[in-house]
Amino acid sequence: MPDKKITVLVVDDSALVRKLLVEGLSEDPELEVVGAAADAYEARDMIVRKQPDVVTLDVEMPRMDGLEFLRRIMPRMPIRAVMVSGMTRHGQQITLRALELGAVDFVAKPSGGPQNLGSAMTMLRQKVKVASRANVAHWKGRVPESPPKFGPERSGGIASKLIVLGASTGGTEAIKVVLHGLPREGPGVLVVQHMPEEFSYYYAERLSELFPMKCKVAADGDVLAPGCIFVAPGGVQTRVTRTANGYALKVGGRQQCNGHAPSVDTALSSVAEHAGADAAAALLTGMGRDGAAGLLACRRAGARTLAQDEYSCTVFGMPKAALDTGAVDQSTPLVDIPAELVRWMKELEIAS
Repeated sequence: MPDKKITVLVVDDSALVRKLLVEGLSEDPELEVVGAAADAYEARDMIVRKQPDVVTLDVEMPRMDGLEFLRRIMPRMPIRAVMVSGMTRHGQQITLRALELGAVDFVAKPSGGPQNLGSAMTMLRQKVKVASRANVAHWKGRVPESPPKFGPERSGGIASKLIVLGASTGGTEAIKVVLHGLPREGPGVLVVQHMPEEFSYYYAERLSELFPMKCKVAADGDVLAPGCIFVAPGGVQTRVTRTANGYALKVGGRQQCNGHAPSVDTALSSVAEHAGADAAAALLTGMGRDGAAGLLACRRAGARTLAQDEYSCTVFGMPKAALDTGAVDQSTPLVDIPAELVRWMKELEIAS
């Protein structure tokens, strides 16, 4: 008996885009498009009737846009949504907001000639398959809220320490949970999240709005000072290097590692080489194996290593790979990771 196909509902107000998405998704024998809706109200009825595994959701629609649709449906009937968004500045900002409201992932809306269309559809098919395995159960009954714009009190004795957070699918929100629980003047933090280059800047802007720490996209030579958060830019690799006064970032090189730039493995391998026991690293939700080898190197070098547990992950791939390789000191629910990092800081203070 053949494996069950992944069922998909397409939601877009443009008849042309609906046609392109339906045809493009249907080319994959593992996918079955079970319906196409022109607006959120039609989509809601189809979701109830057809129970699709994944919904591709347009951001801007008449009567009710994609954001409001997510805000209403996720607490009542969590869905695995992949946002299909325009790549304008406005579209990117809205897409990041959709991730805050429960969307699993996003792709650029198909545009241009056949080559661009083919590339966009390949990416959409891949992300629909990943989304079909995502855990969205924790959205049931949840009221989406932005984190308060404050953190714990200052933690001393950490000027020469650093924290690295690595993530992929589902990571933009998981990272915010961790950052919210860290001291506002704690160790410098490097965030390595798989995302396109242009989204890195909007994500850093969003973090700046939510947290009192200084937050920016990493640039070559930036110093990992206390109270600072650096987002590794998309499209290039980011590494940590030792300086006379602590640690700095080296940004450059577009060669991918594990299919990614930035790569969590690349960043963590440099941390293992140059920081060792001065570092703590947490591998969060994401598809694939990126980060497992680097986290193992960090653990062997004396760093504190954590992985998000399966229940709280949107996708358990990256943390599981790290656990399987023996790279993890502790597998931890997402909400408890900040406390574990704070405990590590206090241990350093006592030892110093």
